Amino acid sequence: MFNKILIANRGEIALRVIRTCKEMNIKTVAVYSTADKESLHVRFADEAVCIGPAASSDSYLNIPNIIAAAEITNSDAIHPGYGFLAENANFSKICAENDIKFIGASPEMINGMGDKAAAKETMKIAGVPTIPGSQGIIENFDECKKIAKEIGYPIMLKATAGGGGKGMRLVWKEKDLKNAWESAKTESKAAFANDSMYMEKFIEDPRHIEIQIIGDKTGKACHLSERDCSIQRRHQKLAEETPSPFMTDKLREEMGAAGIKAAEAVKYEGVGTVEFLVDKHRKFYFMEMNTRIQVEHPVTEEVVDFDLIKEQIKVAAGIKISGRNYLPQLHAIECRINAEDPENDFRPSPGMITNFHAPGGHGIRVDTHVYANYMIPPFYDSMIAKLITVAQTREEAILKMSRALDEFVIEGIKTTIPFHQKLMKDENFQKGKYTTKFMDEFKI
Repeated sequence: MFNKILIANRGEIALRVIRTCKEMNIKTVAVYSTADKESLHVRFADEAVCIGPAASSDSYLNIPNIIAAAEITNSDAIHPGYGFLAENANFSKICAENDIKFIGASPEMINGMGDKAAAKETMKIAGVPTIPGSQGIIENFDECKKIAKEIGYPIMLKATAGGGGKGMRLVWKEKDLKNAWESAKTESKAAFANDSMYMEKFIEDPRHIEIQIIGDKTGKACHLSERDCSIQRRHQKLAEETPSPFMTDKLREEMGAAGIKAAEAVKYEGVGTVEFLVDKHRKFYFMEMNTRIQVEHPVTEEVVDFDLIKEQIKVAAGIKISGRNYLPQLHAIECRINAEDPENDFRPSPGMITNFHAPGGHGIRVDTHVYANYMIPPFYDSMIAKLITVAQTREEAILKMSRALDEFVIEGIKTTIPFHQKLMKDENFQKGKYTTKFMDEFKI
């Protein structure tokens, strides 16, 4: 087992990793930018090293500074959390070159799954259902037009190096294809320095359901059931739950098996998710594989009583997984609390938190790094807390969440708490009637 782990991240996920490390009797090192000097992850780690100024490019994305911090503190492993360098193949490679264990996927795995077109081909060969579309990268517009006609409109153009909705265009009719092709390539080139595109049949009224998987060095994998992440705005998740209200026992068995098949096809080592689109007929299609811990991992932990960070560390240390699959015994919901103003197009709201009170009680979990008089910097992602409720039934979990949101006090800034309060009282949400298009019609 590792003696000391450096956490190459910030905020609540850095604090989350520190907590598990302490429970495993592993020393921790926090890294921080000058803007995060007062963050709780800095306070609760055994050691802390400043790695640069506020800008992410100069601190949390500064690989030489992070490696230097690991070396001067004698850290034998680095946990990247999510975001930042968590799926950076070069960072994983540099860690290995410096004899530091990267607690995540190998460079080959990150590259293989990061290229969406290549990942889709890999899954197709493995027998995992995939969305009809192009065979890899589309070479030119003439080929694009030909493929679109073959698979039928509507179609979705996607950047192979894409993420966060960038380089994506939905095209309903052939007359709009040329403009979509050119604008998507331009946006992808600016965002990722790569304008390669592929195409998929657009799945109408889909749900976004992901399977949590764990694989070890022997190539064996297991799954920990599903999470429904369909409540999204501009491809950014707002709330998640497990089990999915859309799920059936048969579908869960089929999707779980497909998740394992996907992981074992690439000999996946570590904790990750296989993400699917599920249409209204409950047919599911592989979308992508995330080679890291997910923001929404707590809902899975709560329904199967399992520490995913602990398992991630154990697998990285060479310990084999049990091989058993886990099914949800309870119901859990997570609301992402962001420093944003939901009444003004979710505009970021950094600033000083003047008053802070976290809800409590049975079945309530709050993952956060903020507190009263904490200054939220404007340089990073706006998520400041995750509120998770767990109960025997979905109805009870929703009622518990409503009560917890009413108790959650964050003053001095705007937050998404009012949005979630309204979401929990929405009739369609309460009935489990929602898709990835839910936010198109939901009025704050």
